[in-house]
Amino acid sequence: MSFVRKAVLALALAPVLAVTCNAQQPENKGLTVLKAKCFQCHTDAMWRDHRQGARGWEATIYRMVGRGGLWTAEEIKLMADYLGTDFGPNVPRANVQAR
Repeated sequence: MSFVRKAVLALALAPVLAVTCNAQQPENKGLTVLKAKCFQCHTDAMWRDHRQGARGWEATIYRMVGRGGLWTAEEIKLMADYLGTDFGPNVPRANVQAR
């Protein structure tokens, strides 16, 4: 196989390899619980633009318990820690274009 063919093949397979490598990283446990429990009623818009620390997120989640949300204390902590880290007060907002 010529050098040019090898280069073309490598460039063609690069996106596949990148997706495969990313798929092997385990998902954050808090995000996993969030997807399983919160996406039943909410979209990510509910927390994407809010900026709170883990304690603020925990209070928000406990308000959902008062409205019928069923989580264990461990699940609440996992979700609050994840949201406080990825959607905390010092985390810049993602640029999301309106559609």
